[in-house]
Amino acid sequence: MDSVGVAAAAPDAGPGPAWQSKCPWGAPSTTSISCSLADVMSEQLAKELQLEEENAAFPEVVAAAEGPFITGENIDTSSDLMLAQMLQMEFDREYDAQLRREEKKINGDSKVSISFENYRKVHPYDSDSSEDEVDWQDTRHDPYRADKPTTTPRRGFIGKGKDITTKHDEVVCGRKNTARMENFAPEFQVGDGIGMDLKLSNQVFNALKQHAYSEERRSARLHEKKEHSTAEKAVDPKTRLLLYKMVNSGMLETITGCISTGKESVVFHAYGGNATEDKVIPPECAIKVFKTTLNEFKNRDKYIKDDYRFKDRFSKLNPRKIIRMWAEKEMHNLTRMQNAGIPCPQVVILKKHVLVMSFIGQDQVPAPKLKDVTLSSEDMKKAYYQILNMMQQLYRECNLVHADLSEYNMLWHDGKVWLIDVSQSVEPTHPHGLEFLFRDCRNVSQFFQKGGVAEALNERELFNAVSGLNITADNEVDFQAEIEALEKMNEDHVQNHGKKLSTFSSDGDPPIYDE
Repeated sequence: MDSVGVAAAAPDAGPGPAWQSKCPWGAPSTTSISCSLADVMSEQLAKELQLEEENAAFPEVVAAAEGPFITGENIDTSSDLMLAQMLQMEFDREYDAQLRREEKKINGDSKVSISFENYRKVHPYDSDSSEDEVDWQDTRHDPYRADKPTTTPRRGFIGKGKDITTKHDEVVCGRKNTARMENFAPEFQVGDGIGMDLKLSNQVFNALKQHAYSEERRSARLHEKKEHSTAEKAVDPKTRLLLYKMVNSGMLETITGCISTGKESVVFHAYGGNATEDKVIPPECAIKVFKTTLNEFKNRDKYIKDDYRFKDRFSKLNPRKIIRMWAEKEMHNLTRMQNAGIPCPQVVILKKHVLVMSFIGQDQVPAPKLKDVTLSSEDMKKAYYQILNMMQQLYRECNLVHADLSEYNMLWHDGKVWLIDVSQSVEPTHPHGLEFLFRDCRNVSQFFQKGGVAEALNERELFNAVSGLNITADNEVDFQAEIEALEKMNEDHVQNHGKKLSTFSSDGDPPIYDE
């Protein structure tokens, strides 16, 4: 059989795009050489043609794989190790390029950036990465940041022999304590102790830790106090809502401002509104807002927890209710005094811890306290006998002891004395009622004796005159001892019989019963 010549005549290739010359399936640029059928079926010829097509289609792959270690002279495609290294290098470069794209996408224009530098696979002989492309802030080792102290291994020591260092070493513990300060609250400034190689002892670190914890709790308390409690000359949102309701209902026309501040309350002046059928509202009112902070009431529960009127409702576990109970107690005490005819503010209404009373004064000017007013000798003598009469009325008719009577809680208005601030007043059968009465007598006696009232009795004589008791003692110590004995006897009687019966022996006066 004759040889058959096979020739593939290519059409004339005109000018066209550059990709046609690289495409393995495109028309070849040169005509193929005529060969026999045996040559076409040859395996060697097929390999050569395939290699030529691959080199023409993917010349950049070989160029990219070339490097310092792989050149055109030492390419050995028959070595599996060399092919694996080439493929791994190409994969690492593509992986690093992907990481850089992710960094740029995530960081954007942010001043604070993140880095994937620790996850890159760049080989030492890779020349693509330059120092200019890597910022020192993206690296793990910051030249401007001191290294943290190395931790002790789990076995508890490092080194051998004489160079052994345990976890209890003074220098190691000091550096660890300095590093632990970074865990404090952000408000607690600790400085750059690591950079200064500061070494803190355990005692100093524990003191700083406790101080940081205390400061954090104190700031939380101050925030709570601003939001949920009345402050100096200010009220909290709940109290403002109560005052707004009083004004909107027409009970009060307007609230002018603060006229007095104290440990327990803030007093505001207001003009009265329209009177109702069951309430007579005076032209000027005093609004007493009891502070909702519990600090001022911690030591004053003795005035209310032993008062039989509030003893069952008193709860040490719910101290906020004590504040409302304190306002309620003053309302009841003022009502008793008003019914007995004792000059005192008139109660208008009580809303939780806000007590509205009549204003003692005129044209927004409160009546002066007895300690601030200058009285003539005749007016001072008149004020003394008036107070003596009021103390007797308070004890015998109202069954109350003021418990905080002094020139600070007595006002001078319209030529007479007015009693205020009776929230702490208790009954004589209170376990400390007689002690409170003796303290009131001492304050009143000392004030008027200094004021030049010659007829003023001393505290023991005034106590007997008010209470009707006949306690004879040569000195004050024995006098107070007899008072405590009477209180103890009355307390035992109450516990045994369950009645509030006064066992004090008086000169002809009937015993005092509860209401």
